[in-house]
Amino acid sequence: MNVVQHRFEPVIFEDKNWLIHPFRAGDFERFNALADQVFQILSDEKTLRFIPEKRLTSLEDAHTWLQKSILNFHTGRSYLHFISDKNTGKLAGMIDILSPGFIKQYYTLNDYPYFLEFYLISSAQGRLLMSNLLPEVVLSLRNQGILNVAAVTNRKNSASKRVLEKAGFQYYLKFDVLQDLFKVNYSIDNK
Repeated sequence: MNVVQHRFEPVIFEDKNWLIHPFRAGDFERFNALADQVFQILSDEKTLRFIPEKRLTSLEDAHTWLQKSILNFHTGRSYLHFISDKNTGKLAGMIDILSPGFIKQYYTLNDYPYFLEFYLISSAQGRLLMSNLLPEVVLSLRNQGILNVAAVTNRKNSASKRVLEKAGFQYYLKFDVLQDLFKVNYSIDNK
């Protein structure tokens, strides 16, 4: 069971309307607003339709979740990135990149890739936002030499599957009774 972990560099990407970024020093000043926006995303019925286990039930839970995410980033367990509207600064979603070492604590696999999890608030869904941004995240990881990248999605979540396929992922195997594992196929040019 091979666990290969690279030195991770935060993903920073921006286009005309959106910015992907990790928690920044200046974000401490708006921590409460960020926690509120995280709570809105992780309590959104449509966002959590296929991942109810990710639900936050209170603003206090959101504060704890965000604090834990910041600690995980700095200890190399997982790397939370925000998708922010460049005009308002408001969060539309999040992308969490889970390290192989973190994954190994919870699953027994033949090899341990970096896993991507993504969340998009329902008001931003259906606008191809994640379809346009996730390939940029995968490209950033590839440029860092991180080539073993995977994601798990509920078999019934056709929108998530389409997003993954657009980002260069292909079905790999049945992960559990509800979910399938997709892995990046680097023989496909993601850009």
